[in-house]
Amino acid sequence: MSDSAQHPADTDWHRWAPIGQTLDASRVPGSGPAPSIAAFELLPLEPMMVPEKPRGGELDPSECGHCRPASDCTIWQDDEWRVSGGMQGPSGLPFVGAIAPRRHVRLEDAPMDVLAGLGPILQRVSEAAKAIPAVARCHFSRWNDGSAHLHIWAYARPAGMMQGRGAILPYWEQCMPAMPDELMQEYLEIVASALAAGGGVAFPAR
Repeated sequence: MSDSAQHPADTDWHRWAPIGQTLDASRVPGSGPAPSIAAFELLPLEPMMVPEKPRGGELDPSECGHCRPASDCTIWQDDEWRVSGGMQGPSGLPFVGAIAPRRHVRLEDAPMDVLAGLGPILQRVSEAAKAIPAVARCHFSRWNDGSAHLHIWAYARPAGMMQGRGAILPYWEQCMPAMPDELMQEYLEIVASALAAGGGVAFPAR
């Protein structure tokens, strides 16, 4: 057998993962079957009403969740950026996090120094997420339909999970059962420590 022969990934996360099971897709809005088993059936196109309801912090920045002081979900921050994880409890993926500038800005009007800092922080989070033994890649997504504050979502794709490549990964995250809390905390510690090694503070609310 050659050294390049494939073998099942073997980490704590992979040993926990419900491999071979059909997952519950009921948490996916308007979902049909579980991802990559069969096609999703789209719901009928609803009427499109305008003006849209304001996003969080759009009318009153004092109500912006991203601007609140560091919380238990803040795993790292420095003077300019904050990374949060575990916001909704344990996830099914090794890491899901939110990256946001400390200043209340939108992508449309963010100053150049914030925009210039976005690339380096994405790189740092990507490398920190890949410090988790179970992780192969870190995906990034931006929707900003819930909050007016610029924020980017990070999704860690498990090693060997070819079904999770590309834009389908957030759907898998909604279908996966929650990993044990102690495993999630271990992985958050890994990401936070890796980020803090390059500056800033891990778990500033502690």
